[in-house]
Amino acid sequence: MKRPSPLPSTPESARRAATSRSAASRHPGSVDDTAAARRFASSDTDPDGKDPDAGGAGLRDVWRASRARRRALSAEVRRFTVRQRRRRRVWIGVVSAFLVMALGTAGAAYSPLFAVEKVDVVGTAQLDPAAVSAALSDQLGVPLAMVDDSAVKAALVRFPLVESYTLEARPPHDLVVRIVERTPIGAMQSAAGFTVVDAAGVALSTTPDAPAGQPVLDITGGTDSAAFRAAGRVVRSLPEAVRSQVTAVSASTPDDVTLTLGASGSKVVWGSADRSAEKAVVLDRLMQKSPPDRAKEYDVTSPEAGVVR
Repeated sequence: MKRPSPLPSTPESARRAATSRSAASRHPGSVDDTAAARRFASSDTDPDGKDPDAGGAGLRDVWRASRARRRALSAEVRRFTVRQRRRRRVWIGVVSAFLVMALGTAGAAYSPLFAVEKVDVVGTAQLDPAAVSAALSDQLGVPLAMVDDSAVKAALVRFPLVESYTLEARPPHDLVVRIVERTPIGAMQSAAGFTVVDAAGVALSTTPDAPAGQPVLDITGGTDSAAFRAAGRVVRSLPEAVRSQVTAVSASTPDDVTLTLGASGSKVVWGSADRSAEKAVVLDRLMQKSPPDRAKEYDVTSPEAGVVR
């Protein structure tokens, strides 16, 4: 009698499946729990399969989002402040250009490029312009902006005829000195001779004899008196046509100034120095109608009623 053939062996996979089915039959909820656990585990990962609890990808996303937000905010700020920034740039440009121009001008003005090479003296009638220019020769080579006014004053004070002066710079190299000369009103006689003075009593020159063209002054109290100041105002108010004919001026008080005209010796009773401009006009008209060789005296103490005697 033959022995029966042995049964084929069950594969390992079949045995595992049978074991699982047996376990499931004994524990019906275990298979579902396992599947649920697997689904839960898969839900805890991001779509890329990375665990968010690891922290790497999440921090990068937050940083990128923050940087994008800052960029967007900065762009909005630039968009709303474009006019203000444009105005600021314009003002900065204007101020910078002004500063550059000012510094350049100052640098050039104080440089040898604008040094004095010529001194022009204008306004002189009795003074010698060459002499005045020579007295200011120490200013040659000095930049126009650095001309020493005190040095100029010290040089001009040596000329008594200079009453006042002004300096004018004419770039690049000319310095103009405008002089106002003192106006002499006559000559005061003294032991030293005849001293020509102006209305302020400043002595301009002294000569042994009476200078031609200058009336002789006979003033009580000298140059410091009120009578002298009144006589000075009267002489300065005379028109040149009348002034050239005056040979003497006398006054004992401020109210009795008297003039002597020409060789005829005609007198002009002037009175005080008040309204001298009006009196000068009246005197000129009276002298045109009655020249000094036909009149002994002109009375203009009252300008409204000039009298010829």
